Amino acid sequence: MKKIIYSTYCLAIVGLFGFISLSAQAEEKEADSHEGHQVSSAADTGAPLPESITALLDQGFKFHGTFNAPGDIQGYALSYNNQPIPAYVPSTADYAIVGKLIDPQGKDVMGSRVHTLVVGPILEAAWSAFEDTRFIPEGADDASHIVYTLTDPNCPYCNALWKSSRPLIEQGELQLRHVLVGVLSEDSFRKAAAILESNNPAIALETHELNFRDGGIGPVTPSEESRALLTRHAQLMREAGATGTPTSYYRDEEGNVQRIDGAVSTDQLRGILGIE
Repeated sequence: MKKIIYSTYCLAIVGLFGFISLSAQAEEKEADSHEGHQVSSAADTGAPLPESITALLDQGFKFHGTFNAPGDIQGYALSYNNQPIPAYVPSTADYAIVGKLIDPQGKDVMGSRVHTLVVGPILEAAWSAFEDTRFIPEGADDASHIVYTLTDPNCPYCNALWKSSRPLIEQGELQLRHVLVGVLSEDSFRKAAAILESNNPAIALETHELNFRDGGIGPVTPSEESRALLTRHAQLMREAGATGTPTSYYRDEEGNVQRIDGAVSTDQLRGILGIE
């Protein structure tokens, strides 16, 4: 799978986690908690999870599968707040070491494997959720490329992406589907509601983006419908692993869902999507 493209974007949600080492004897586990973890493990390896891994699951981590790591080490694909977190347990002791496994050249040797086990399913689920929600499309319905993007009305980088996408939309190659969120401020929430509640949301969004530097569309008091939709979109954003806006999603040449974090130029967008 292609790497996630990272760029500048408006930070909305921040998750921090450290380097963790947990002893198998750190604390007693509840019996029912063990049973739940063992069911997940059985589906993957047929064996119970190490005590150190179940300790992480008790702290809110999620288990996605195992993988073989170099040396006498077993890898575990975990996530926290939908962010991929690899954990490694050596055969000599039940301690879980959380973080990247780096080779002598400084390369993250297991990153792609963890991405496949954790991020791939999250991105596929996100794509399905975006298809089923109310989005604002720009561009032809028969465009060769579809991109879903999380757009906050007060995000300058969303505005930059909106501008850089114009040539591809006008070329007929791209349909950009805006999933509106209002996560940066209450004003963002109210402006997103104003766009959604306008007679023509697509025109309202265009007018807002064209006048972004002057404040764009005026905020409104959200209707119950708009409030419910925007609350749902904020939840989808978290579930999709997005930590800021714009975050965009597309399918690559192999049909896998990929993510673009931040604003990219027109040429970068052409290269990412494979548009001539």
